[in-house]
Amino acid sequence: MGCTVDIISIGTLSRNVFWNEPASVRPAHATTTLIREGTQTIIVDPSLPAELLAHRLDERAGIKPQQIDGVFLTNFRPVHRRSLELFDQAAWMLAGEEREAVIDHLESALQDLGGTGPGNPAPVVEIEQELALVRRTVAPPERLTPTVHLFPTPGATIGAAGLLVAGLKTVVIAGDAILSRDHFDNGRVFERSADPAKARESFADILEVAEIIIPGHDNLMVVS
Repeated sequence: MGCTVDIISIGTLSRNVFWNEPASVRPAHATTTLIREGTQTIIVDPSLPAELLAHRLDERAGIKPQQIDGVFLTNFRPVHRRSLELFDQAAWMLAGEEREAVIDHLESALQDLGGTGPGNPAPVVEIEQELALVRRTVAPPERLTPTVHLFPTPGATIGAAGLLVAGLKTVVIAGDAILSRDHFDNGRVFERSADPAKARESFADILEVAEIIIPGHDNLMVVS
């Protein structure tokens, strides 16, 4: 059996600049994708609340959370990992550059607040919790399965990365490198990109290889 790629949940943006929305009008969530190849089952960007995502997995793929072997995060933004702990038995994967950047940022923030100790204020506790999560992640290999490859897409965040699935059609799970169909059609990168120049390079890299794109917050698109 070859590799299959299924959309478990179609994401949306809290605010779409192309719809003349000046402020957030809905809760954002990322597109969640399921990859299955051989005995390996990987979920990408588990964004919906845990109970709802568990239902969607059953509805769309007939599987339970405990059947997931790996979770891949295209970046560490909270909206991309709402139900990460639903997959506590799985390996959590985050590109090495993103992982290091997040740890450095959180450790610096913790030092600015005076570090750890008894009676920590709420911000310190929150940072410690975030650090525990990101430290639990591991950097994935260049090839996650025989046909699924790590595809670095820095720019939207410092070390963002998607996945390239090499099958009959080349599929790129783009994460926030391509936010939505509207962003794709207009050649626009994420408005709050950490590095807009790198974001534009990543956008171009995806266009060069992808026949099907799964954006960070929209349905899949066939590239003409």
